Amino acid sequence: MVGHTQLRIRMAVVGTILFGLYLAVAGFVLAAYGTGAPVLILLSLGMVGYPFILYKFGRWSAVRGVGAEEMPERPEAGYRFDEIHRSTERLCDEMDLDKPKLMVADMGMPNAFAVGRRADGIVVISAEIIELLDHDELEGVIAHELAHLDNRDTVMMVMGQSIAALVGWVTYVVVAFRGENDIASIMVGYFASMVAQMIVTVFLMAISRYREYVADADAAEHTRNPDAMARALEKISTGAQGKEMKAEESVSALCIFGGERGLFATLFASHPPTEKRIERLRSM
Repeated sequence: MVGHTQLRIRMAVVGTILFGLYLAVAGFVLAAYGTGAPVLILLSLGMVGYPFILYKFGRWSAVRGVGAEEMPERPEAGYRFDEIHRSTERLCDEMDLDKPKLMVADMGMPNAFAVGRRADGIVVISAEIIELLDHDELEGVIAHELAHLDNRDTVMMVMGQSIAALVGWVTYVVVAFRGENDIASIMVGYFASMVAQMIVTVFLMAISRYREYVADADAAEHTRNPDAMARALEKISTGAQGKEMKAEESVSALCIFGGERGLFATLFASHPPTEKRIERLRSM
């Protein structure tokens, strides 16, 4: 599909940029501490181990940040948990995907997100969204989150956010401590750090917006019910009005619904406008 091809191309481009920034950080370490054997050994271990740590910590942090708990599979557990497990199993069979761990959380608003890879994914669904949606709509949301795992874009988002923070920190150190080490140098370093993180974030959010369109289309295809997916987005958008999500902004970027769009929406919004997503679904 064209959407998947374009998503892969965008992920490859942004991944190359992030890798280049990652190498730049390594270059700074070598420039600052020399090329002796201990430095090279530690740097090599860090270059290999840091991405793994980023991925594991990012996944753990997202799940812990919303206080998610594993979703019981027993029918007597109630709260539609058994229904969600059965829908997930059916969709995973169709998508040739390993069933992810299902978790539930009180997020303060109707929402859901996925983290991890195809083989070790986690899907977190809010209690609010379970209460709000009917069977077909909820199945559309599940299919949407499974599509993110299938497309592997969740890994890019988690890693990208962590690398953006790393780039910002290194930029601050380079700028702030190369000057006179006074208040002015620290302020300039802080400003440079913000700019560096913003540049990386622009690229990440471009992927984030596009991946939502692709996941919407995938959900419509696998449920064979684009209207249910559109209705789900309408209900989620209405149900989220006036409510604040109980999670950090980095988790919000992973969710099916991203909230209100601010002054810099064009560049920094993690999600496309909900009305445009609904329009695309209704045109299928």
